[in-house]
Amino acid sequence: MTLVLGIETSCDETSAAVVANGRDVRSNLIATQYDLHAKYGGVVPEIASRAHIERLDGLIVAALDEAGTRAEEIDAIAVTHTPGLIGALLIGVTAAKTLAWAWDRPLVGVNHIHAHATSAAIDGPEEIWPAVALVVSGGHSSLFHVRDFDSIELMGRTVDDAAGEAFDKVAAILNLGYPGGPVVDRLARQGDAAKIAFPRTMLAAGSLDFSFSGLKTAVLYHVHGPGKTSGGLEKLVSGDVADICASFSAAVVDVLVAKTMLAAERAGVTRVVVGGGVAANSMLRERLTTACTKRGLDLVLTPPAYCTDNAAMIAAHGYQLLKRGRVSDLYLSATASG
Repeated sequence: MTLVLGIETSCDETSAAVVANGRDVRSNLIATQYDLHAKYGGVVPEIASRAHIERLDGLIVAALDEAGTRAEEIDAIAVTHTPGLIGALLIGVTAAKTLAWAWDRPLVGVNHIHAHATSAAIDGPEEIWPAVALVVSGGHSSLFHVRDFDSIELMGRTVDDAAGEAFDKVAAILNLGYPGGPVVDRLARQGDAAKIAFPRTMLAAGSLDFSFSGLKTAVLYHVHGPGKTSGGLEKLVSGDVADICASFSAAVVDVLVAKTMLAAERAGVTRVVVGGGVAANSMLRERLTTACTKRGLDLVLTPPAYCTDNAAMIAAHGYQLLKRGRVSDLYLSATASG
């Protein structure tokens, strides 16, 4: 049995986890920062970094305790080192390097997006690859051809707003609070997804890249009027917000599903996996299930507990890299763009 301690501090969630053999999650603790960033309508990097400093040590101790594990029983430390907010990443990387040195254990640097792309394997089939992985979160909307845990090829990415970012911005337009994704998802289930014909931006023919900034602007102008940024909310009547949320969600999901199906066809795979915070969205899960069933594709959805940023996926992916000899040295650096 190989026990890996995972550390995740790429954005606004501080997390520590202990995972055995890449699949058995012994603990997975997450300290969110929603209360710290809500009044700003988004993540403030300096505040996020300070919160990581205050919380990480205690979370690591608590994760070891919950797992019933002592420090000397940990076999390796895995940490997110890219991509993310540079200040936030530095907190986690410094902590991991310190523990690796103090405990004399291997250090494994993990790409945060690759961990999302392979997170479905924690509870998924033993032989899960090859597959196309859709990663959708607040900072990323990407498609990967995953041949193995250490063979991950980028097929497409967002050229502007990520899907999760678009959800948060639409929630801000509708004055629904932060984070916006869960609220928009809940209201969308009460609305009519065909009520408003928001645009589906597909970009060039055959492109696997994403663009959601135009859709966000379309929602803004629908609410306030063409070229306006205020004055429209008070004119909405009962049910309008739910219809806007449903129609907006459908526009995002239709693009995500269409490009994922195209990526699977292009890669020649029979399996699709989905990870990232937006992977918990109910409409996305439903429409991907329908599309994959229609095409005879096996769909593996990451459990909601591992969709948002979490250290269990870092430890699980780190274990797989460790098995393949992909370890880091104490010169491992944090890198904002990965």
